[in-house]
Amino acid sequence: MLNTIIVSARGQITLPAAVRKRFGLKGGGALILEERNAELVLKPAAVTEMEIYNDDRIAKWDEEDQLAETERKRIRKYLERQN
Repeated sequence: MLNTIIVSARGQITLPAAVRKRFGLKGGGALILEERNAELVLKPAAVTEMEIYNDDRIAKWDEEDQLAETERKRIRKYLERQN
């Protein structure tokens, strides 16, 4: 389907209502603009919440993820048998 849209003086475009509805786009929604072979491609973008971890939290995870010595020995023994 071809649509002609106009770029405003401020660089804005309005997507036709039928296109917004078909792709589930709402006001304030995010799109990805990709330049591809002298074309502009718009794709709906998924926006997800991002959590930033501090050094203390990462250190706690590292500590919790360490193997018990018995588990470490069991894994080494298994790997030695594989070689």
